[in-house]
Amino acid sequence: MNYRIGVIRGDGTGPEVVAEALKVLEAVREGFEIEPAEFDLGADRYLRTGEVLPDEELERLKGCDAILLGAVGDPRVQPGILERDLLLRIRFALDQYVNLRPVIRYPGVQTLVPSHTEDDVNFVVVRENSEGLYTGTGGFHRKGTPHEVAVQESINTRHGVERIVRYAFDVASNRRKHLTLVHKTNVLTFAGDLYQRVVDEVAAEFPSVQTDYVHVDAACIYFLDQPSRFDVIVTDNMFGDIITDLGAMIQGGMGVASGANIAPDGVSMFEPIGGTAPDHAGRGTINPLAAIAAVQMLLASLGEEKAADRVHTGIGYATQRMKSMRAGEMGYGTPEVGDLVVEGATS
Repeated sequence: MNYRIGVIRGDGTGPEVVAEALKVLEAVREGFEIEPAEFDLGADRYLRTGEVLPDEELERLKGCDAILLGAVGDPRVQPGILERDLLLRIRFALDQYVNLRPVIRYPGVQTLVPSHTEDDVNFVVVRENSEGLYTGTGGFHRKGTPHEVAVQESINTRHGVERIVRYAFDVASNRRKHLTLVHKTNVLTFAGDLYQRVVDEVAAEFPSVQTDYVHVDAACIYFLDQPSRFDVIVTDNMFGDIITDLGAMIQGGMGVASGANIAPDGVSMFEPIGGTAPDHAGRGTINPLAAIAAVQMLLASLGEEKAADRVHTGIGYATQRMKSMRAGEMGYGTPEVGDLVVEGATS
């Protein structure tokens, strides 16, 4: 097999973590070829040309087998421009309607909740990625006046809800067979009702999967107090965006948290979920494990399970040898962490 992988190195520390991810990808490659396709997208291009995502670049992305993204965002660019016109445009144009976030505690990783074990923190959040509050529906009335009104509408379609719920049930059926809907049905009585009805209806087709419901605020408590109650969580766009950051903290921080924007029948994009950390750029002090874990997800999505398992093993090997998960401490800089993963993945 020959896979064409779109590479968006991004801004800040993005290029540094992507370099380590590609190093690991090359090290575990066996029986298939990788053809990286570089894309000049992010803050530098925008500041240089005024372009965010030209149509021709979007068409090139559609021709890839998968996309690896570093991170985008720069203090020189007004917030929202790159997020809306690059990240959200890619998600919507490629119909990446699943945001998949494994919440895994790797061996040796210290977290803010020391009572948690590796077995406690092992679940997946399936977040709807194309609807809800992120559609941009709404507007202003009397903007800039004392009587200004801002309306932001959450759009939830039966089609969109059912396909994300079915995807979550599929994931649960291949794990511990337990699915939890996280929403706010006692207040969001329309969208919440739609999600709950769809979960109840689809559950009949998956009799081996147990279902549960938890309000989103209670879920945040359980993440800290009893994370082992979760196996697969399905939730909407906004709630999923928020709780996955909390999930990152109970697995060891943004430096180890990866995610995927999945188009089940198209081109998916894989990324570390943290930001660009511009204050660390060029210093070799950023943790690349999240970007490396994104490569593990990318390989699994391509069906290269053996290579994906080697990456997972390599990450565990590295974390057990790092007393601190902050690259740059205890003698481990960004490239050295990548080398540890390669050593563990290939030994």
